[in-house]
Amino acid sequence: MKKNIFVALLFSAFIQANEMSLGTQQQSSDPIQLTGTVVSDGQQMIGSRFMGYVKKVFVKIGDKVKREDDLYEMESAEFDMMKMQADLMLEQSKVMVDFWRDKLKRINTKKDRLRNRYRNDNKINFMDMADLDAEAANVDTMLKAMKIMVKESNIKAKQLASTYNYIKMKAPSDGIVVRRNIRVGDMVMPGMLTIMLVDMSSLEIDVSIPESIISRVHEGQKVAVTIPSLHYRTKGVIHAIVPDANPMTHKIKMRIRFDKGNENIFPGMYAKITI
Repeated sequence: MKKNIFVALLFSAFIQANEMSLGTQQQSSDPIQLTGTVVSDGQQMIGSRFMGYVKKVFVKIGDKVKREDDLYEMESAEFDMMKMQADLMLEQSKVMVDFWRDKLKRINTKKDRLRNRYRNDNKINFMDMADLDAEAANVDTMLKAMKIMVKESNIKAKQLASTYNYIKMKAPSDGIVVRRNIRVGDMVMPGMLTIMLVDMSSLEIDVSIPESIISRVHEGQKVAVTIPSLHYRTKGVIHAIVPDANPMTHKIKMRIRFDKGNENIFPGMYAKITI
């Protein structure tokens, strides 16, 4: 009798364990619903490199721009003067190089004539030759100095030419102007954010997931994506799984790429993800 009761209890425990295992497997296979936000992977934050006043602004919020389109222009009077001075110094140093090179050439010609004059009787006026040698050495020193000045002036002119390109700021890539912090007449400081561009052709979905489901996601995994406001459904691919910057939240960041098609999907829109 006791043996039968013991067998019955074992059988009952076995059935309960199987039911719990099946329930766990069924629960782990249930789809997971997550929420996320559409973000742009091509956000450009354009800042000023120099201090000055804004002369012109060519764009406004919402404008679509192409690469190399003009965004804004700063007052260039001071830069014009600096560039003019650098160009003038470069030209003057080149003129001086030509002057000292010609002078050295004339001295060497005089030395050759002096040698030819006294070649027949093997006599040379050593005093005149010494004077010419000393003068040639001085001129050669000045020529080398002027060549150094040309090199330095050329570097300075190129630096100012590069600086001058930042007076009229151009779009570094295609995008939409989503932020504009400047108006005509405003004073901008180095490092100040002036314009923000967003590349609408490179949208992703940013999702925070709990660490409890990290075993159910992996890079390259396909997921269902829904944009509720547009009733738009598509497939996405997980391309990045990274820890959140805040360790207190115990969340994992996940980035999902998707095809927005021809829909008007913008950064900041609400999205749903089904895993």
